[in-house]
Amino acid sequence: MGNDHFDALPESKRQIAHDALVNVLGSDAIASVTPLRGGATAASVFRIEAGLRRYLLRIEGLASPLRNPHQYVALRTAAEAGIAPRVHYTDDAARVAVTDFIEQQPLQSYPGGPPALACATGELLRRLQDVPLFPYFVEYPDIVARLWAHVCRTGLFAPGVLDPYTEHLALIREGYVWNSAQSVSAHNDCIPSNILFDGNRLWLIDWESAYRNDPLVDVAIVLDNFARSPELEEQLLASWLGRAPGEALRARLTLTRALTRLYYAGVLLSASATFPRSAPDTDPSAPTPAEVQHALSMGWLKPGTPETKHVLGKMFLASFLLGSSTPGFDAAV
Repeated sequence: MGNDHFDALPESKRQIAHDALVNVLGSDAIASVTPLRGGATAASVFRIEAGLRRYLLRIEGLASPLRNPHQYVALRTAAEAGIAPRVHYTDDAARVAVTDFIEQQPLQSYPGGPPALACATGELLRRLQDVPLFPYFVEYPDIVARLWAHVCRTGLFAPGVLDPYTEHLALIREGYVWNSAQSVSAHNDCIPSNILFDGNRLWLIDWESAYRNDPLVDVAIVLDNFARSPELEEQLLASWLGRAPGEALRARLTLTRALTRLYYAGVLLSASATFPRSAPDTDPSAPTPAEVQHALSMGWLKPGTPETKHVLGKMFLASFLLGSSTPGFDAAV
């Protein structure tokens, strides 16, 4: 088996890909290799066809100081529980994994529509939180604060513009209380692109952010993406918890949702900050989700561009500060 399938990879990664596939396939011939989008990470992702089987090969990019060292432990644990696709091979040091490839259907085609999808997502989280506990990595408010501090240092916004958000984060962290001894296994990035529907059931993929955490972090993320009405929110929470949540849990959920919203604002704004701008942004105001959808439909904004990520980042900032509706992570991202 040669390395010519992976000419687009840096030379140092080609041997990693070769070794991983030899371990899984032996001498079986590869019929095709198809590069796939790796999402918001620097990972290289490929669909591998060999015989009658399809696999997914994922090789992480350059290691970051914030890299979670436990993602493959989490992946294997989740796969054993039937939450992640079957794992055929991992090498933690080389940062590579080979899993089953999931032929996905649009989430919008889930039988029963949004109410059934909200319930299925809540059930998926409940199953995840019942698996053996993932290793410890970091306290969630700390990683949110570190990411936000990075955004503030980029010069993306004019001096003073982000001060109200920094002050609000300090207040949120004062009010947020969590006993880490009650942590559960958490994915920590369960946005729609990481939840696949195969026509029968849901799967969670992309485990690079998985570690033990407050159970409300994953709940907050899926609520903002899969329960965009009070009725859907109640259905998702009941499916996850097995009963209606009490007032104390709702109060903590409000604080947790603020943290997850600032985290995703940080992710989007960090991405937009890597592209040059003529001048720092002096206006943190954000359009409504309806206005963004209109701009996308008219071609004024284009999915995946730095400008669109900048606008969405400001929308997440508004939801963090004001509790307004988030833009969610749909095709616009």
